Amino acid sequence: MSLTLQNAQTIIAAAFEKGGALGLKPLSVAVLDAGGHVMAFARQDGSSNLRFKIAEGKAAGAIALGMGSRAIFERAQQQPYFVGALNGLMDGSMVPVPGGVLIMDGGTLIGAVGVTGDTSDNDEIAAIAGIEAAGLTANAG
Repeated sequence: MSLTLQNAQTIIAAAFEKGGALGLKPLSVAVLDAGGHVMAFARQDGSSNLRFKIAEGKAAGAIALGMGSRAIFERAQQQPYFVGALNGLMDGSMVPVPGGVLIMDGGTLIGAVGVTGDTSDNDEIAAIAGIEAAGLTANAG
């Protein structure tokens, strides 16, 4: 299965809904396909202007390394020079903190979601909720 625009829009709507239910700060959500191309992006009123790049950077890093950005964050603590070098290879666009979650269909990677706006842990919760609402599997690790 490929990620569809309808999937992406469902993910965004559900992430926003989860954020509202938890009382989170305004969120921004980027959905990328397996090739790292932006399929959809939306930001809630009150989101700052840098949030697109942050959301995209969380999701793009997850796709590039095949692991959620929480796992990248943990690896950065253990191997900061390695993750720094990878970020250099990505022209500095990777954001190695939780909130970037892989979208799986069965065992196949079909994209990633990046959420930003609240704490990184809450961003990840919203991303997972969005993916699951679309009937897909989230891989944050």
